[in-house]
Amino acid sequence: MAYQNLLTQLKDGIFYITINRESKLNALNIATIEEINQVFTEVYDNKDIKGVILTGAGSKAFVAGADISEIAQLNEMHARKFAENGQAVFEKIENCPKPVLAAINGFALGGGCELAMACHLRFAAENAKFGQPEINLGIIPGYGGTQRLTQYVGKSKAMELTLTGNMFSAQEALAWGLLNYVYPQAELLEKAEAFMQQLTAKAPIAMAQIISSINAFYGLENGYQTEANAFANCCRSQDFKEGTSAFLEKRKAQFQGK
Repeated sequence: MAYQNLLTQLKDGIFYITINRESKLNALNIATIEEINQVFTEVYDNKDIKGVILTGAGSKAFVAGADISEIAQLNEMHARKFAENGQAVFEKIENCPKPVLAAINGFALGGGCELAMACHLRFAAENAKFGQPEINLGIIPGYGGTQRLTQYVGKSKAMELTLTGNMFSAQEALAWGLLNYVYPQAELLEKAEAFMQQLTAKAPIAMAQIISSINAFYGLENGYQTEANAFANCCRSQDFKEGTSAFLEKRKAQFQGK
């Protein structure tokens, strides 16, 4: 389907989603959040989509934050709904059964940093800058930033970064565990594509169960029980039979996601 603020392309099982508000440094307004919600419904439902690469238009920003003109109009009641809606959309990304890789090509600030953290994997350009600067507006991260940043970098560093609102570099983000890899900007999408091609050759059911099991580590449910249930779910799949047969027959497995 067509989107006003997103560009999409499906190529060889990889679904490319580009936040396309370059003149606004790809800032997230309410309409864009709703389109992200819609596009991930498409990701969930379209069996031809094996994995997602999410990036921003242009060379300056992945997503430079939220639309401050909209935030400035919020009262307490609307603010709660605003945050809960964004959290639900980003949780939809985090729990997507297909791998989602953020290719961070510039500024990832505020809601942009939160969007990147909701993805399963994060590759960044060397010039990328990160931050949760909401405190400078008299507010806090509202799209899950206080929770996911703490998961990735630890309580002390998360406290420092959210209390100061200071930006940090891609190299720092990599050292703190927020990023998987950092590349020259000219190589970023190429490296993301090559990595995603590795994943699209893997067993889709097993990948979905891995994602849900790792996410359970941070949830309220028993992560070990989630893992055991997921392991059992894999063992009833045709992919399991194909994978084990291919190993024993010394050939490459051909997974069908069944």
